[in-house]
Amino acid sequence: MKLWTALSVLFFSPALFAAALINGAGASFPYPLYAKWFSEYQKVNPEVQINYQSIGSGGGIRQFSQKTVDFGASDAPMTDEQIKEAKEPVVHIPTVLGAVVVTYNVPEVTKPLQLSGDLVADIFLGTITKWDDARIKAQNPGVTLPAKAILVAHRSDGSGTTNIFTDYLSKVSPAWKEKVGVGTAVKWPTGLGGKGNEGVAGLVKQTPGAVGYVELIYAKSNDLKFASIKNKAGAFVEPDMKSVTAAAGATKIPADFRVSLTDASGKGAYPISGFTYLLVWKKHPDADKGGKLVEFLNWAVTDGQKYAGDLHYAPLPSSLVPKVQGAIKTLDAKPAAKAKG
Repeated sequence: MKLWTALSVLFFSPALFAAALINGAGASFPYPLYAKWFSEYQKVNPEVQINYQSIGSGGGIRQFSQKTVDFGASDAPMTDEQIKEAKEPVVHIPTVLGAVVVTYNVPEVTKPLQLSGDLVADIFLGTITKWDDARIKAQNPGVTLPAKAILVAHRSDGSGTTNIFTDYLSKVSPAWKEKVGVGTAVKWPTGLGGKGNEGVAGLVKQTPGAVGYVELIYAKSNDLKFASIKNKAGAFVEPDMKSVTAAAGATKIPADFRVSLTDASGKGAYPISGFTYLLVWKKHPDADKGGKLVEFLNWAVTDGQKYAGDLHYAPLPSSLVPKVQGAIKTLDAKPAAKAKG
């Protein structure tokens, strides 16, 4: 009897049952927030453990489409062609908004720089090669700029951050649009590549004279300087929650949420802003995981939003939350019917 009691405790104690494991992969842009979310959500629902790999939006779309993960994450919405290749309906769930910042390592410059979009494009095209270039000086009167070479740092992996950045540059620079274009991965005219937002931030931090583009939290957490960018209304705007939210407010959001927020109208709009998305199947093949994923998504777009600000992301606009909840309600977590025979 004592042996049976011991075995009962061993095999049937709830504490010993493993939590349901949900796997996801993708964008590094929202990784600091997602890591916080997954940790906090396990306190809300100990039966769920979410494992997430920060491998870039391109990798997230690929692994999601191949069904090697339960959900993907991307700052670049899947294209019509990618959705068609996935062969099953995909739902984009916007989670928060963020800013892509132009960050730089120029110790001699103590005042934040101001840069226009066409100027940023020419820096990343390699046309402007020195920090004391006359065009940079013209936009930063009173700032002493060193005669130091500019080293461009960019992403080496498929990246939604790159998609947002190149989408913006293509809107403000005809030369960029013609020579490089838009994409999660592009052929860079100059510079060194780093993997993830982490890699680009690391390159900029360790290289005097470097300039790169990262999500705001990566510049903040690495004590990197970043520029105010001239927006469509002609104002130099610093990236923060208010200016990112203003970009969303100035943009018409379609029913499937796949939208570009770059170069938005409005005096207070930061021009290199974007949503980041979780990619989920409309009909999840695993009923248990699908149901738990739906519960998490509902938490993320409501209670989870309170964690965004401390990590320098902008929460979803309150007017958009009910629409996102409506999209979550359309998800069918039941397993697909097996073919007979």
